[in-house]
Amino acid sequence: YKAPPGTASSIGPQFNTHYWDRKSLIDAAEQMFFSPLADVRSMPMHYGKTLKVFYYVPMLDARNVNDQGIDAAGVTVANGVNMYGGSKDVGLITSKMPTLTESGGRVNRVGFTRLERTGTLREHGFFTEFSADSMTFDTDSDLYSHMSREMVAGANEITEDLLQLDLLSAAGTVVYGGVATSTATVTGEGANPSVVTYTNLKKLSILLDDNRTPKMTKIITGSTMNDTATINASRILYIGSELQITVENLVDGLSNPAFVPVRKYAAAGTVMNGEIGSVGDFRIVVVPNMMKWEGAGATATGANLGYAVTGSNYDVFPMLCVGDGSFATVGLQGSGKAGAKQKFKIIVKKPGEEMATVQDPFGKIGFSSITFYHGFIALRPERLAVVKTVGAM
Repeated sequence: YKAPPGTASSIGPQFNTHYWDRKSLIDAAEQMFFSPLADVRSMPMHYGKTLKVFYYVPMLDARNVNDQGIDAAGVTVANGVNMYGGSKDVGLITSKMPTLTESGGRVNRVGFTRLERTGTLREHGFFTEFSADSMTFDTDSDLYSHMSREMVAGANEITEDLLQLDLLSAAGTVVYGGVATSTATVTGEGANPSVVTYTNLKKLSILLDDNRTPKMTKIITGSTMNDTATINASRILYIGSELQITVENLVDGLSNPAFVPVRKYAAAGTVMNGEIGSVGDFRIVVVPNMMKWEGAGATATGANLGYAVTGSNYDVFPMLCVGDGSFATVGLQGSGKAGAKQKFKIIVKKPGEEMATVQDPFGKIGFSSITFYHGFIALRPERLAVVKTVGAM
């Protein structure tokens, strides 16, 4: 191409959009925290924007309510729950066991329930404009590459934020710090401030166990390196940087440090992006853009013990656990054309003759746009868990 030293090209801007767009996508993927956790469902083209899936409730689950059940005596189950559906009472379970007599008979019939889960696709996008002169005369010869990188990084952050919002709102298992019983009662003062404790995290782990939420990482047994530590099979707990000091200072019921820093076991296992350590059955990952509910807690009326406040109310910070198989993201199925299944659709129109219009008769202005679809389905909301706590100022 024509580019003598010190002389601008006379045939238009010289940049390869595909190379920079691809590189920007790769860079952005390294900063994802929540998107890699999702199951992915595809919405076929020409079927609207709503995707519905069925979740079949296990037979002995309290949610399996139907009118098909018959108990061991052949009587239709009054409350609609199969046999002892989810109960832990010894007496009830004993009385509801599906025993048979010598004559058999129409006894112990069970039924099944399925729940409908729904996700809706929504399209998002934005664009930027640039001039032919900016590409020709700007002192930064990599202007377009920087612009492309920032656009993709912005789109990536938006998709992560959309997903984080969905996860926080869909969480079916919620634990509060202190004696709080709702978001509005989370407080940073008094004898029982709503600050997360080791007991809260153990309670959360037990609730997830009861909900049959799989552990996502295996036991790390240490290595031959000096001063390594063993940590439990764990789930991942995502926190904001405001809670890092609180987590690192947690102690167990015997007042021993409960936090194991990542350096103690990093040599023997795979460390995740943003991982800082482990507490009990959780590995802690700090998310720089972790959200919070500003001013959604109790009114600050007494002596604040050092926790963040917005206006006259305490901020509420989430600690988010995403269980395996708990949710899916919804994408638009491709039409078979090259690039049709990419997460982001990028359009670049360079300044030039093809861009000439009545509004821009000289074709001096070009643009770059990016669009993407986002959809979310909470498949097992009981496996999505949040601890709500106050956080440091």
